[in-house]
Amino acid sequence: MVKSIVFILASYLVGSISFAYYICRKFYSIDIRRYGSGNPGSTNVLRVLGTKPALIVFTADLLKGLIMVTLGRLLGGENIALLSGIAVVVGHDWSIFLNFKGGKGIATSFGVIIGLFPKLAPIVLIIGISVIYIWRYVSLGSISAAIALPILLLLFKYPAKHIIVGLILGIIAVCRHRDNIERLLAGKENKLGQKVRR
Repeated sequence: MVKSIVFILASYLVGSISFAYYICRKFYSIDIRRYGSGNPGSTNVLRVLGTKPALIVFTADLLKGLIMVTLGRLLGGENIALLSGIAVVVGHDWSIFLNFKGGKGIATSFGVIIGLFPKLAPIVLIIGISVIYIWRYVSLGSISAAIALPILLLLFKYPAKHIIVGLILGIIAVCRHRDNIERLLAGKENKLGQKVRR
């Protein structure tokens, strides 16, 4: 029990490592939170700095989720993997190292999905990318994928505990995008490809 609690806390701490913040500080000498949307995540890095740093941040954030759920399963079984998946996303979104603020958790959540639900990961990815491609809103694609996850888990007859975790991840993602939802409804959301002034 103690080992499981320690690992879940460790997952939160790993999730709290903001690669967007540290990479932008180290290699570009900027605080990404002061530019664009102010969000320390790969989408804002894309708008402010371009494709290469955004891909690096996205990949690093994805690996946080994938590695922690994989280790959780190896060390404590499926239940620890599920709880670790939630913990690493919570850490990313409410980082202890950034005064309990953070990103929106989409890349980290996708890493968790790959680790927990590998058969569904391509479907979730296709849904997200398709929405982004059609409407050019990254936030809308992220929200659509988040909503799709628990529905897919239900349709593919996953156990109840998996559906609950998928629902929690989906709710977190949608809640973290509440400002984006307001801008989408008001027609003020930035589309993919729009750059911001540094």
